[in-house]
Order: sequence, then C-alpha cells, then structure tokens
Amino acid sequence: MQKAYDLDESESRKLAFLYKQSQIENRYSVLKDFAAPESEWTFLKAEHKNVSLDERMKIFHPEALALSVASIKNCIRNFIAPAEITHLITVSCTGMSAPGLDLQVAESFDLKTNIFRTSVNFMGCYAAIHALKMAKMICDTSANANVVIVCTEICTIHFQPHYSIDNAASSLLFGDGSAAVLISNQSLPGSLTLNSFYSEVSYKGKEDMSWQLSDHGFLMRLSSYIPQFIQEDIADLVNKALHEGQIKQSEITHWCIHPGGRKILEVIGDRLSLTAEDLSCSKSVLSKYGNMSSPTILFVLKEIMEGSSTSATNVFGVAFGPGLTMETFIASKNAV
Repeated sequence: MQKAYDLDESESRKLAFLYKQSQIENRYSVLKDFAAPESEWTFLKAEHKNVSLDERMKIFHPEALALSVASIKNCIRNFIAPAEITHLITVSCTGMSAPGLDLQVAESFDLKTNIFRTSVNFMGCYAAIHALKMAKMICDTSANANVVIVCTEICTIHFQPHYSIDNAASSLLFGDGSAAVLISNQSLPGSLTLNSFYSEVSYKGKEDMSWQLSDHGFLMRLSSYIPQFIQEDIADLVNKALHEGQIKQSEITHWCIHPGGRKILEVIGDRLSLTAEDLSCSKSVLSKYGNMSSPTILFVLKEIMEGSSTSATNVFGVAFGPGLTMETFIASKNAV
C-alpha cells in the first residue's frame, strides 16, 4: 500500500504504524496485484490508477458470482439440495447491475424460474442483519420455506489512488469476502432460532459514515468520530433491543459484534462491560479477514455457532452502517 500510494519515507512510517495498530493480520482480495511484485501489477500500476467504475464492475460480476456460488454450496451442504431453495436474498454494496447477482446465482444453480428473489443493496456492514429480518418474515408467513441469504463484497476493487485519511482507512480495513446462511422454518440440526430484531438510526453520524458512487469507483467516508458516536449510543440501543427480545443482558451467552475496527470493539466492550471472551469471535474475524462489510457479521456468527456448547445459547448480534444505522438481532438455541 505504501508503494500503491507512492508515499515518502515519513508517510510510509505513519501508514505502517496504523497497520500495526489495526490488529488485522490478514485480508483477502480478488485482485492478484496485492499478492504480486510491483513489476506484475495491472490494477495498481501508475498508468492505470484512474480505473473507471465500468472497469471495476467488470471485475466484480464474475468474481462475486464465483464467491457467492461457493458460499451457498458450503452453506447448504448436508442440509438441503439447491432445488429445495425456495427464496433467495443477495446482499452487496460493492457492485450492482440488472440483471444482477440474484439472477446470476439463480441461473448457476438452475433454480426455478419463479423462485422468490430479492436484493439488499448499498446498505453496508449491517445489511446481513436486515436480510436476516426479511428471511424471518418470509419463514413466518410461508410454509416449508428455505431462504438462502448470500452476502458478497469485493471491497478491494474500489481502491482509490489519491492518498487521504478516508482512503487510507478504507485500504487498511476492508477486504473481500462472501458468506451464506440458510434460514428455514423446518427444524435443522445445530441451528439457532431467530427471536427478535431492533434497529435505530443516529442522524448525528450521517455525514461520518457514507458510501458514494463516483466515476472512478465507490468512495468511502469513515470519520474518526464513529467510535465516539457508537460509544454514546450503544448502551441505550442494547437496552431497547433486549427489551424488544424480552431477555436480560445477563442471559446473553454470546456477543456477535460486527468488527468494524479495533476501536469500535474496544468502546463497545468498555461501554457494555464485556469480557475478552465475549469479544473473542469478533476479534478473531477482524484479525483473520479484516472488515468485509456485509459478510463479516456472518463470519462472526459462524465462529460462535461452531464454538457453542450443548448448553443453552443466547446470541446478541449488532452491526453498524451508513446513516449511522445500528441493527441488532437476538437468536437462541436450547440446551441439548
């Protein structure tokens, strides 16, 4: 990244310090440049730095489809066959078109041409929870529903060559990733039950987290005030969400917190008096993958589900996005 931004020695040291403080060890990209020597760069090389939105979308479509198909296969394996999918929800804020990812996925799996499908676009990091909410509504009103949600983000194709605080923060935090989840009103082994949802918008932060289209890709604004806004609002938000779910904080066994960054996890942990163990899955995902936008909360949920014991489980999930929007869910599993 120091080379991509063509930084001098002083700025390079500052960027290295920020990366070291991020607590992110790995991130992934569909772009080969990030794993190749500078002599082999195509996307990042100097003469190619003003990549158009059209060129970026030409990368997004095949890469997002391949990741989405792989995620869905991993998700439904040993549970249902593709032909049993009744509803499809695709989620992305890093690429869009019509026909879009939903139709591409449906065609790849040869799903019924009359399948219910919808897309959640441009909602950012909290979009997976919004999709879970939609899936629960579908399951509550449709018999024998098998809803597949797939969240796929190709964040790194929106690299901006102009060096600024916002661009540096985006380049430091975000990586590419995909996650799928199956929501069914049929009993599935090892599954969680979605119980309740609660969301709020804090308009005072609407200018501090945004995601805008431009001729040369999508532009992210991430203000340094975001952790402060979350710190101010998180306790009240959690109390309202717990009330909505008719559960006490002491009954929550697992915290599924979107790892938007190290500072965000720190202020939430401090404000809610959470333990290191409470934050362990969120910190693990941040370290291994960085922030992938919408799939990230599902990566955390997967770690929680894989690590939960046979005792009763109550999961509280929360994610944040432009607006400043805060979305929550509560899910549970009975003791075995």
